Amino acid sequence: MRRTKEEVAPELPERTVIDELVPLPGAQAALYESIRTTMDERVREIVAARGLAASGMEIFQGLLTLRQDCCDPGLVKLAGARKVSTSAKRARLLALLEELVAEGRRVLVFSQFVEMLKLIERDIAARGWGYAMLHGSTKDRDGQVAAFQSGDLPLFLASLKAGGTGLNLTAADTVIVYDPWWNPAAERQAMDRAHRIGQDKPVFVHRLIAENTVEAAIQRMQARKQAWPMRCSRARAGGRWG
Repeated sequence: MRRTKEEVAPELPERTVIDELVPLPGAQAALYESIRTTMDERVREIVAARGLAASGMEIFQGLLTLRQDCCDPGLVKLAGARKVSTSAKRARLLALLEELVAEGRRVLVFSQFVEMLKLIERDIAARGWGYAMLHGSTKDRDGQVAAFQSGDLPLFLASLKAGGTGLNLTAADTVIVYDPWWNPAAERQAMDRAHRIGQDKPVFVHRLIAENTVEAAIQRMQARKQAWPMRCSRARAGGRWG
């Protein structure tokens, strides 16, 4: 019979989660603020005209565009974004990978955006690092997993949709979450690709978060969601809840 994560957890090595705030440089920060201001004005107009319930798609699109700029301005389909060539998180990721690959680490890199993974793929290919890759268009899923698990490749790039569940990637000892997700459970599933039965090494998880952006807001929201069950449990234990 399959065991739950809670039953397996005591047998697993330690997992350490490191949240790293990455400041956006001037041009990227200016682009972010321009998008935020424009989207704020547009959403307010739409909500006033249609009501909040009918404005969900516009709100979602505005948040998506902000998140794309946090990842890399190259993802943003706006004329102003083409003038911005710097990406703070992409630069930080590459610096981090330089260290990890030099140390002999085996690394999983997760992003929700396939286009972002392809930009990262271009960077690591230019450096000559071996890698496997998995996203919705990957044909040989099992072959990519087997190539990484064999120990021949230091890096595995995966999208949340394709790689968030159902994978055993215990050859990895490091997980990088390039862009945070609204649902903390989705992030935990990504982390669990390496932190599962068969893992015999401590696992380090790096979450890259663009400072003073919607990503930082997501982080705070996740922290509140995770703290709520603990507060409820303490309240019940204290007899305050019937």
